[in-house]
Amino acid sequence: MTDGRSWQGNWKARLYERVRERGYDSLTAFAEARPAIPLNQLAEELGKDDVAGVQVMSGLLAEAEQRKQVTRFVRDVLVRELSETFPRGWPAMMDDETRFQVAKVLGGWSADTPDTHKERVRQARAALRTNPPPPGWRPLRPDDELLRLLLPDDEA
Repeated sequence: MTDGRSWQGNWKARLYERVRERGYDSLTAFAEARPAIPLNQLAEELGKDDVAGVQVMSGLLAEAEQRKQVTRFVRDVLVRELSETFPRGWPAMMDDETRFQVAKVLGGWSADTPDTHKERVRQARAALRTNPPPPGWRPLRPDDELLRLLLPDDEA
């Protein structure tokens, strides 16, 4: 966790400088080389004390908007959040604790979703609750078949 240093100075320039130092021409390319790694861990890789996960997410969203790939970004955020909470995949048993964890992941995903996609994510959340994925399902990329069914690409 950062202590506020991540917001000092020109954090966007620092973020992209760190990405280029690692041989990538975009934050998206850096993130795609690390599928299913939570955003806070990507931030730590870029600067343990001065890059925050929310900054990585902001940069990825900006690049997704430029590329007209916001839906893919939204799926990617879910992949990363699921990976953090359920590293062994979708839970086989749904007790109170597991239902709470699922609700927390899906709620966090909704909170992290741009307004343009909130309704589609609400529908996807409802579908996941009504028809849960098979136990052990663990999407590793935003192009996972089930995720594409839940949130198909629509950008032109």
